[in-house]
Amino acid sequence: MGIQRSHSSPSHWRYFLSLEEDLHQLARFIEPSEKNFPTYSTELAALLLSAASEVDVLAKMICKKVKKDSKARNIGHYASTICKAYPRVGEFRVEIPKFGLKLQPWESWEEKSRNSPPWWKAYNQVKHERNVHFDQANMKHSLNALAGLYVVLLYFYRDLALEGRLSPNPSLFRPAGDYRTVVWDTEILIQYGQQLT
Repeated sequence: MGIQRSHSSPSHWRYFLSLEEDLHQLARFIEPSEKNFPTYSTELAALLLSAASEVDVLAKMICKKVKKDSKARNIGHYASTICKAYPRVGEFRVEIPKFGLKLQPWESWEEKSRNSPPWWKAYNQVKHERNVHFDQANMKHSLNALAGLYVVLLYFYRDLALEGRLSPNPSLFRPAGDYRTVVWDTEILIQYGQQLT
């Protein structure tokens, strides 16, 4: 009997799940809670840098999907293109039920000015001047960067998400409110709601 290939998860999705697992392991030592939001560490820096760097890659790819000749190359360009195509992205809320947290990583994109999210600013500070801004590699920014990556992935893999075929499910992160429909089968299937517009 040979090996048969079934549907595999997209590579960027698997990378997010790997980062989420890193957070899950870290949670054994630092509880993801509001009281610990200012806590910073080398591990949190690694999560922040990895998640935000992946956001950069995916946001650029979304811009190319939306507009083939897109020359978007920074967060301001991404905001302009992505918000035009998906005006509700700034409203998107993410839950981490296990720790009772709700995040809105792209909240600053709700405003007309579409400022960079605080976690994005922290990412750049830690990336370029870690010796000065190491305290910005904290729990709050790392959680929001991971949540921001989750949201960007749902828009990038929008068709799979809407069809309920983006799997396996994250172990910690869930879309909040009307952004999901839960279907029970042998496991919970998250079918991301039509609000993914």
